[in-house]
Amino acid sequence: MLMEKFKVIEKFLSIDGEGPTAGEIATFIRLGGCNLNCSWCDTEYSISPKTEGEFLSKEDIYAYIKENGSINVTITGGEPLIQEDIEQLICFLAEDKRLLIHIETNGSIPVSKFEKLKDLENVRFILDYKLQSSKMESKMDLSNYENIRSQDVVKFVIGSEEDLKRATKVINTYKLSSKCLVYFSPVTNMIEPKVIVEYMKENKMNKVRLQVQLHKIIWPSETRGV
Repeated sequence: MLMEKFKVIEKFLSIDGEGPTAGEIATFIRLGGCNLNCSWCDTEYSISPKTEGEFLSKEDIYAYIKENGSINVTITGGEPLIQEDIEQLICFLAEDKRLLIHIETNGSIPVSKFEKLKDLENVRFILDYKLQSSKMESKMDLSNYENIRSQDVVKFVIGSEEDLKRATKVINTYKLSSKCLVYFSPVTNMIEPKVIVEYMKENKMNKVRLQVQLHKIIWPSETRGV
């Protein structure tokens, strides 16, 4: 039987720039390819099939994670959930109960189809909701908000005040604030974080968190592998 390998665009040790473990060191595994084309995508290099990467087995990936010594792991892209045998990779990594694995997904894939992952306590989904400014909102799979677990995250990527209004409607419709962690994440150079803060204050947005991407504060926004 041939060993399944995954196209890894880049792998690196850094701090987690966003999410529940922001500021902690984490190993990042960025897989190639995506099923969306967001207008403000900041990892376009990971989408093109022409982008070179390295093909690694699940054992290779695990060995790299352990070599780094971090307990936080972020599987990202592109879109990791479109990868063939991605469930096999995640389950393999999750056998090491010392690891906490975050799966960053763009919100267009129903996570409920990954049956083997739903009961794994050390696996968390970070689900983006792409709003109007992304031009991809129609691709969002709303069934995700019926099946979301308390340890998962919904991240609204905010590019405008219209996005904020739409995000509020989705949060209220699906009662997300009482189901899981909810974040507002501003798109760099499209909306000022203080605008989001004022909106949150005016609309009494309890249990919603503003997050800024720490890696873009520490390093220039175009820097890769950080």
